[in-house]
Amino acid sequence: MSKLAGKRVAILAADGYERAELTDPLEALRGAGAEVQIVSLKPGEIRAFEHHEPADAIAVDRTAEDASAGDYDALVIPGGVFNPDALRVDEAALTFVRGFFDAGKPVGAICHGPWVLINAGVAEGRTLTSVANIRRDLENAGARVVDREVVVEDGLVTSRTPKDLPAFCAKLIEEIAEGRHHAPQLNLGRPGVDPRSFA
Repeated sequence: MSKLAGKRVAILAADGYERAELTDPLEALRGAGAEVQIVSLKPGEIRAFEHHEPADAIAVDRTAEDASAGDYDALVIPGGVFNPDALRVDEAALTFVRGFFDAGKPVGAICHGPWVLINAGVAEGRTLTSVANIRRDLENAGARVVDREVVVEDGLVTSRTPKDLPAFCAKLIEEIAEGRHHAPQLNLGRPGVDPRSFA
């Protein structure tokens, strides 16, 4: 039996996603037996980039406005500069992302993808990694940023660049197979308590 048989995973992306950061997790998840859907800001297709060059497109299955975290077991947010920059200012996309954190479902974000977590209000108090360019933004949002190929904390899987995709995909599959995670309590009601100490 496939490791992720019966699991449904959403990949949230917009135009300008980094091609490998969407296609590698897509293929790995489907190879492990998961049903994977592309969720975006608009119907039709979204265009990939390979570094700075436009690449091919992929069909969108649902829009963020019409999708709900309750429809899926996990979420993946690929990077690329333009993709998360569009997602992080779209309220439907942010609501969709928050739903996974509220439910304690696994979430993967790679490269610039964690930018979206800042605007969704879910980065504070978490330990994660990202591409170097956005680490200061994450720290300013209250996250603890480390420089490792993959970081897993309470179901959140993060990685830095396409070079880390093998580790990212492997950990993502593990976390989705495990299922629901306990959402960390960021406000414990006691002054002076650092929520990161409970991660």
